[in-house]
Amino acid sequence: MRLAQALILRADYQKRVEQLKQRLLNNAKVQEGDTPSEDPQTLLSELSRLADDLVSLIQRINQTNSQTAFADGKTLADALAQRDMLKIQHGVYRDLAEAATIKQDRYSKSEVKFQSTVNVAAIQHQADEFAKAYRDLDAQIQEANWRTDVIE
Repeated sequence: MRLAQALILRADYQKRVEQLKQRLLNNAKVQEGDTPSEDPQTLLSELSRLADDLVSLIQRINQTNSQTAFADGKTLADALAQRDMLKIQHGVYRDLAEAATIKQDRYSKSEVKFQSTVNVAAIQHQADEFAKAYRDLDAQIQEANWRTDVIE
């Protein structure tokens, strides 16, 4: 199985866990004298089996990521960590640029006037650079995911 396929399967398992949770919550109590529409014990057994499968799959994905060469002597796991940090940095810079942008909300000269403490254009440019680096790295990671077999 390719790593990309394993990641799709992981997402499916996680969605199914959430659906089972909702079904369990919906059947956790009934009015006295009624029966639940689904047996909670059966749902709990299914959840347990699915959780075991999900843990095994995640472990295999993690092993594959940590043992797969990516670029410059780094592993796929290293690239994932770098991509996560690029996403965080992009978000911080984008939010900073938005917060520092002066909006003309004054209706009279007696109202408080604000000024930016940072160069908004430079901050926005850096946010754009982080976004581009994120997109480029993500494309490389996706390509590696489709070329890499999951460790059994």
